Amino acid sequence: MAKIRVEVVLALPSEQRVVAVELEEGATAADAVRASGFREGFVALGTFGRKIPPQTRLKDGDRVELLRALATDPKEARRRRARRR
Repeated sequence: MAKIRVEVVLALPSEQRVVAVELEEGATAADAVRASGFREGFVALGTFGRKIPPQTRLKDGDRVELLRALATDPKEARRRRARRR
């Protein structure tokens, strides 16, 4: 079976970790995360800025992003900024 190469990315406040993994064709986003060695620190997966389910099949060159929980609700952050002005 053919191989595909994808990147798995974890962006932290102080650094960005990128791991390139090689998987069998037909592999899923969950397979890529397992192969990357990242175990925690994320709540969802994405690719190219869009949220995806773990069972999403990947293509050669895809980038799987490990999404962290938001520190603050964006609406609440806007309200706070508006109050300060």
